[in-house]
Amino acid sequence: MTVWDGLVGQDDVVAILRGAVEDPTAMTHAWLFTGPPGSGRSVAARAFAAALQCPEGGDGTCHACRTVLAGTHADVQTVIPEGLSLGVADVREIVRIAGRAPSQGRWQVIIIEDADRMPERAANTVLKMLEEPPPRTVFMLCTPSLHPDDIMVTIRSRCRVVALRTPRAEAIADVLARRDGVDPAMAAWAAAASGGHVGRARRLARDEGARLSRKAVLDVPLSLVSLAACLTAADDLVAAAKEESDQATAALDGVETEAVKASLGVGARGPGVAAASRGAGQLKELEKRQKSRATRMGRDSLDRALVDLAALYRDALVLAAARGSDIGPPALAHPDRRADAEELAARVGAEGALRRIDAVLACRTALDQNVKPQFAVEALTVALRLPVDRR
Repeated sequence: MTVWDGLVGQDDVVAILRGAVEDPTAMTHAWLFTGPPGSGRSVAARAFAAALQCPEGGDGTCHACRTVLAGTHADVQTVIPEGLSLGVADVREIVRIAGRAPSQGRWQVIIIEDADRMPERAANTVLKMLEEPPPRTVFMLCTPSLHPDDIMVTIRSRCRVVALRTPRAEAIADVLARRDGVDPAMAAWAAAASGGHVGRARRLARDEGARLSRKAVLDVPLSLVSLAACLTAADDLVAAAKEESDQATAALDGVETEAVKASLGVGARGPGVAAASRGAGQLKELEKRQKSRATRMGRDSLDRALVDLAALYRDALVLAAARGSDIGPPALAHPDRRADAEELAARVGAEGALRRIDAVLACRTALDQNVKPQFAVEALTVALRLPVDRR
């Protein structure tokens, strides 16, 4: 067992990171982990941080490795934007931590997940730290790509880039069956249905609710036979995303609110009453952060549904394009929904499938620009409406 066991199908990345741990000349103060969702960017960053702190270079069994992987090591801090972007308070915390000398390990490590959610002000602050790095401090940024919309070119130029790729379905299935104890048949199905997203494959294998949600989304394209059906489908998609985010945030919000109230002495008698009355501003700020987090989770849930829809239309596109050719059956993103993809290919053709993929991508862009989800998804489902079947 080593700290690298959690990385699925990333042998080249493991070799690069191991080399940096073993050879000081290959080490640098800033790293940028890129790769598609589910490829393991944050997993790679945490494994690298554990290996840097481990006296044996990442054996996975020592106190340093175990605490880093568990998120409790004093010298490894992970910053995760809870809202739609990295807030001012998060940036200030990064600056404060970066200036500290390591107290236990060999490095002070700062991992910034979802670094593509940094607004310009936050990105400029991080850039300044990368330009004037404190000694023994290592920055690890995780972002989907090197596109300027995801990460500033000036930040990228000061980092060593580690590019992860989408792991093969076979590798994901092997991990699910071997490490997580999932039935091999279920593991193979979940791996194929996940689109190369390791975390989602695990959820699909373990959670029937996740499987039902995916089915509901993939049932949408063939149901869009009228304007009423389009509006109903839009309502269902938005409502499902809101329900998922509400469930995910309910428990978190309650625990956080009670912890803040306890720290302020809410409900106490005597001197604590005055302190509690002065804490109204903190509770209001907490409520604001919680609303922002709920919005982000809802958008993320809706985005997963849109990615699934785009992938099904992509399957229809390749099936339509492969007609009459002798190249063999194409690989599909949703192999278990091949019949649906073939039906879509027959009804909308390659050009129609391509137009619908563009419509899904336009909807994702609209959501990124804070268009109200109901409006954006209604416009999408109307654009996805099937032509009249005259066969």
